[in-house]
Order: sequence, then structure tokens, then C-alpha cells
Amino acid sequence: MRAGAQVSLTGQLVCRDLAEMMVVLNHAPAHINASRAEPGCRMFDLRQTDDPLVFAFAELFVDEAAYRAHQARTRASDWGAATADIARAAHDRRGMAPAD
Repeated sequence: MRAGAQVSLTGQLVCRDLAEMMVVLNHAPAHINASRAEPGCRMFDLRQTDDPLVFAFAELFVDEAAYRAHQARTRASDWGAATADIARAAHDRRGMAPAD
């Protein structure tokens, strides 16, 4: 991967039941706001799909370092602790040329 390449992720959080869905709904606003405020975050979206137990996400970071910082912040956050056991399926595209 070349220096300065963007990191893009898309995927889903798949809740097992309504209790997990409520965990996501309760913690998502703070997580979204914190993620979007990160210096290297170009885009961060998390939304509930037509299936209320499935949430789609899309993330774009300026480079690998920004993505790693996001991961570290996420792991240390209330969101990270509360959603650690919720299934995730992510599609990772590293090394994208910057959009600018």
C-alpha cells in the first residue's frame, strides 16, 4: 500500500435480537459524532436498514494512520465495550487513491 492512500470500509452490524438493537441505537449517536470529529475521518455513516436488526456502515479515512487511530479510540469507547459482541461483516478497501 502506498503512503497517503485512503482506507474505506463498508459493512454491517447484525444484531441477534432486540436487546442488541437497542444497544446500537442507544450508543450510535455518540459514536457517530466522535468518529466524524476525528481529524482523519472523511466520512462516517451508520444507519439502520429495512431489517431493524441490521445496521449498515460506511467509513472513509485519509490514510492508514487515521484508520488505526479510529480503531484505537473505538476500542476504548463506551461504544466499543457495549457492541463488542455484535456480529460485524466488513469489506475493507485499503490503498485507494485520494479523492482530491
